Amino acid sequence: MTVAPIAPVLGVLPTSYVAGTAPVAGTDGSAFATSLTGAVDNLQQLQSTSNQLAVSAVTGNLDDIHNATLAATRAQVTLELMATVRNKGVDAFNEIMRMQA
Repeated sequence: MTVAPIAPVLGVLPTSYVAGTAPVAGTDGSAFATSLTGAVDNLQQLQSTSNQLAVSAVTGNLDDIHNATLAATRAQVTLELMATVRNKGVDAFNEIMRMQA
């Protein structure tokens, strides 16, 4: 019994549903820097608000303790998020530095 040979592949034709891709334009990273700066400014504002409400609570000038608790929790969660983003950034930098050229 003989087995017929497989015909060779002569060429690859592009598909009609995938258009040609253009190269992605490089950026200088200013948008990322602006985003991080805004996040840090927001964190500072949340902590300032939390501190003001905490002082008001201690001095007895606070009408609603609920607002102070919410402000403190928001500041805490935002700080934890920023610390996690920082740690991931440092880990990524260290991983890049370990790569061999």
